[in-house]
Amino acid sequence: MLKVALAGKPNCGKSTFFKAATLADAEVANYPFTTIKPNVGVAHVRTTCPCTKLPERCGNCVDGIRYMPVELIDVAGLVPDAHQGRGLGNAFLDDLRQAEAFIHVVDASGSTDIEGNPVGLAKHDPTEDITFLEREISYWLMGILKRSWDRLSRRISAEHLSIERTITEQMSGAGVEEKHVHKALSKLKLDENPTKWTDDDLFNLCDMLRQLSKPMMIAGNKMDITPKNLMDKITSLPYPVIPTSAEAELALMLASRSGIIRYNPGDSDFEIINQDITDTQRNALEKLRELLSMFSGTGVQQCLNSVVFDLLGYVVVYPVEDEHKLTNSDGDVLPDAFLMPPGSNAKDLAYAVHTDLGEGFLYAVDVLSGKRVGDAHELKMGDIIKVVSTR
Repeated sequence: MLKVALAGKPNCGKSTFFKAATLADAEVANYPFTTIKPNVGVAHVRTTCPCTKLPERCGNCVDGIRYMPVELIDVAGLVPDAHQGRGLGNAFLDDLRQAEAFIHVVDASGSTDIEGNPVGLAKHDPTEDITFLEREISYWLMGILKRSWDRLSRRISAEHLSIERTITEQMSGAGVEEKHVHKALSKLKLDENPTKWTDDDLFNLCDMLRQLSKPMMIAGNKMDITPKNLMDKITSLPYPVIPTSAEAELALMLASRSGIIRYNPGDSDFEIINQDITDTQRNALEKLRELLSMFSGTGVQQCLNSVVFDLLGYVVVYPVEDEHKLTNSDGDVLPDAFLMPPGSNAKDLAYAVHTDLGEGFLYAVDVLSGKRVGDAHELKMGDIIKVVSTR
């Protein structure tokens, strides 16, 4: 399952975001290091189900919305000098490497300092939190590279080893791939002799590897109390930024689970279905409705969708066996939806469905166009594909 991490300093709303997105049990409190071991849960990204264009709904969506699972990892809060083991830094960084990308939950209101201690509204510059997290991850990667660098660099020069492959092998445990190393080295134009690389060279390389192997988006949390100038400052950064209110999303999800409202994550409104509620509850719900209207949602679902579809470029594809009825062999309409990485082709989908289907792949049918396609046919968002196989 695709893994996305939630990163950030203590007391920024990260665990509230996690609980709102997964409804998993996660301790939420107003003090640093509430999260010690990573919380792991299942969140979902949403897209419009193709059955909305059919006479009847498929039965595998909610109000025409298709939800696909992703694994969400809420890692320990990060503080400055975490790469040197301060706070729970080593645990944080080890947990982060499991993820393909991460959402940096930032206290956009500036009401907590860089270590997560309350300081009052707008008393702290939230962009500093983003800068220090970048630095900590880059130094962590540099620490991994430098463990055996003197020996490795000499071997590269003496034995004419591939610089890219050698660095990739050293960094593979941190989620760095050879394509990342190749791109980083191409951009930096370092000396051809790695024994001459300085610490600054190594840091610049690791900083580039961080950007390539750990893509980040920012959740500007606590948007409902954030001064406009602070949110503007965050959104001016060269990252995708979505204002969020994890607290509002959690309240809506709990109300929905209790049967008080009908609410789909990511919607900009909800319906009260239990009229037997107190005036206090009704007033609280109306305040939430005002927030949804003002910001077009709480931003939590938008963050999840953005990191998976925009930042990572995944697409949703629907495999079927009957291209005319859009069913499987049991007659179920659009029974499955697969999240596929960018650049995936029809044969990749066949393997994702079942190994035997991939090994016996003959061709596929692009149902929407009606065309027969080969194994190299690149999948795009919303494709409906029939795979024809010898198995």
